[in-house]
Amino acid sequence: MMNSPNFPILSVITYLPLLGILVICLINSKRHDLIRWVAFLTAAVTFLVSLPLYFRFDAGTWEMQFVENIPWISQYGISYHMGVDGISLLLVLLTTFLSALAILSTWSAVDKGVKGYMISLLFLETGMVGVFCALDFVLFYVFWEVMLIPMYFIIGIWGGPRRIYAAVKFFIYTMSGSVLMLVAILVLFFTHYHATGIMTFDILTYHRFGLPANMQFWLFLAFFLAFAIKVPMFPFHTWLPDAHVEAPTAGSVILAGVLLKMGTYGFLRFGLPIFPQASVDFIPVILILSVIGIIYGAMVSLVQDDIKKLVAYSSVSHLGYCMLGMFALNLEGVKGSILQMINHGLSTGALFMIVGMLYERRHTRLISEYGGVMKVMPVFATLFLLVAFSSMGVPGLNGFIGELLILIGAFKASLGYGLLATIGLVLGAVYLLWMYKRVMYGRITKEENKNLRDMTGREYAYLVPIIVFIVWIGVYPKPFLDKMDVSVQHLLEVMGQQRTVMLDVPEHSELRATHAMNNYEQYAADQGR
Repeated sequence: MMNSPNFPILSVITYLPLLGILVICLINSKRHDLIRWVAFLTAAVTFLVSLPLYFRFDAGTWEMQFVENIPWISQYGISYHMGVDGISLLLVLLTTFLSALAILSTWSAVDKGVKGYMISLLFLETGMVGVFCALDFVLFYVFWEVMLIPMYFIIGIWGGPRRIYAAVKFFIYTMSGSVLMLVAILVLFFTHYHATGIMTFDILTYHRFGLPANMQFWLFLAFFLAFAIKVPMFPFHTWLPDAHVEAPTAGSVILAGVLLKMGTYGFLRFGLPIFPQASVDFIPVILILSVIGIIYGAMVSLVQDDIKKLVAYSSVSHLGYCMLGMFALNLEGVKGSILQMINHGLSTGALFMIVGMLYERRHTRLISEYGGVMKVMPVFATLFLLVAFSSMGVPGLNGFIGELLILIGAFKASLGYGLLATIGLVLGAVYLLWMYKRVMYGRITKEENKNLRDMTGREYAYLVPIIVFIVWIGVYPKPFLDKMDVSVQHLLEVMGQQRTVMLDVPEHSELRATHAMNNYEQYAADQGR
């Protein structure tokens, strides 16, 4: 059935976690182990159901695949429109993969309100998958907002001592950006309606719709603020360390592994194709902020005494590379950016899991409380080092491939930005290796560290699968890069075509309306094939 072209596989993947929630609601709240197993099995089945997306995906076309397009609120042109291309495919798979492992990683860490906690994690997965699959602005915005609610509760209820402060700060930052994005979406909608007489919220239609330069600037700015907060780019990053430090392990894994990628994905899906000229105009600003974020995030990581906060600030640095490669606006840079989104999700997600393992044993994240841990946890120390090497971009592991492509793209775009970005590579090695040395090597100075147990079977179960992908992508990245190649090429071509149209067609003219109408008719014809 799943091989049928009419099978709604994206909807099944998106809403299967809700079925798990329904089952959990019927279970007695005191049966914690049963609730955990239902949540994990639901997420695991969701991942297995998502695998055909990869194997059935046609890498030879840029067009959306596994499309579901059903009228929803027809009088306003709102539809239930879902689909994936080479840009979103790997992000959907990353979401389903990490969601299952995140639940496994927090098995014993949360022992109060387990039912609500697992419901929140599964509800969050539905929102995340929906964001990457939605091809209608209204549908996208619904999933975008839905996703904020469970993460707010995960941080605010099951987080650390300052959880309320961190949760409120997270919500205010992201909600502020969301409101700006909603205003921009409505302006786009009415602009298109006045130009063509057609009401539609279809995202792909706006990829074909030429906007005047002045309007592009202001609308791109609104989208930019929403996505820059989510990435987060410097200086919009201040909510991230608090959210990471206070969140439980699974919350940190999902936050770093998936939620931050929604900002970078937003630029790829909306910013570049819909506002091509504004994207080009903003290149200097975004590249400067990206380089600052790379160096600033690494330097602040260097002085942290809390392992989890160190990893949190490292995300600011790593996501700076993603933005740098993306706005290099060449094939190598954009492909490297997308691959690095996946790499960061795997490597940083694994680092937060490792921090969670230490915290479950010692109930402290202070680096000074450790030392000599390798002597009592040799297997853990080996896997920890491998993940740290991955995060710093050592050749043979996934981080190297993504950073190499980004730097190639950056150097092609600007020698200066490329040189500055390499400083972050050096600093990344320094803060990770120095942290590893202080935690793993030396004498065991704390009595509590002498009897730490090495990794358990459950910990192997959620860490080893990530390490498999870390090595696989590092040794043989072709299966991942091939899936995105044609879609990235098409994105860059669309940007070039849209800029040409915008320069050739006078603002608010009859020609612009005719051009928009022709694009819409062509799109409708393509959808009807």
